[in-house]
Amino acid sequence: MTINLPEVPTKIKTERLLLRMPMPGDGQVVNAAIHASLDDLKPWLAFAQEEPSPQGTEINQLESHLNFLKREVLRYLIFEKETGNFIGSTGFHSIEWDVPKMEIGYWLDSNAAGKGYMIEAVSALTDLAFATLKCNRLEIQCDAENFKSRAIPEKLGFILEGILKNDERSVDGKRLTDTCIYAKFA
Repeated sequence: MTINLPEVPTKIKTERLLLRMPMPGDGQVVNAAIHASLDDLKPWLAFAQEEPSPQGTEINQLESHLNFLKREVLRYLIFEKETGNFIGSTGFHSIEWDVPKMEIGYWLDSNAAGKGYMIEAVSALTDLAFATLKCNRLEIQCDAENFKSRAIPEKLGFILEGILKNDERSVDGKRLTDTCIYAKFA
C-alpha cells in the first residue's frame, strides 16, 4: 500500500509561541533546559534519569531533525515569541499514517511552568493533527500519577478512555505504574 504523506509545517505560530522542528545547533539550549528542569522531569521521563551531555543532546536534536524530515516523529521545539527563549518540546510520535493516528508528547522547562504555554502548544498541535494531517485519532498517554501532565488533555477536551493498570515500569525501574489513555477523534 502506498501512503501519500502530507506536507507538515516546520514552524507553527500561536499567540505567544513559536514551535519549530529541531535544527542543527539546538542541542545547547535544549540541554540547558533539561538540566534546569531535571528534578521535575526525572520522575516521568526516561531521558531525564541521568544528566545528558551537551553532545548527546545535540545528537538527539539532529536525529529528531532527520526523523521529522522522514515523517517518522514530528518533534517541535517551543520558543517564547517575545523573548526567543526555548521553553520545552512537544510533538507527534507513534505515528501510523495509514489510519492516520498519532500520539502527542511534551515536556516543559520548569522556569516556564504555570503560564499555560503547554496548553497553547498542544492545542496548536491538536488543530494541526485534525485540520492538516487529517488524523482520525489523536492520543495523549501519561502516568496516572503525573497530574500536571494529565491536566493538559483534560483541559483540551480529550476523553479519558481508560487507565491501564500495572502497564509500565516507572522510569527508575522500581515499581509498576498505571497509564492514562486520553483521545480525541475526527
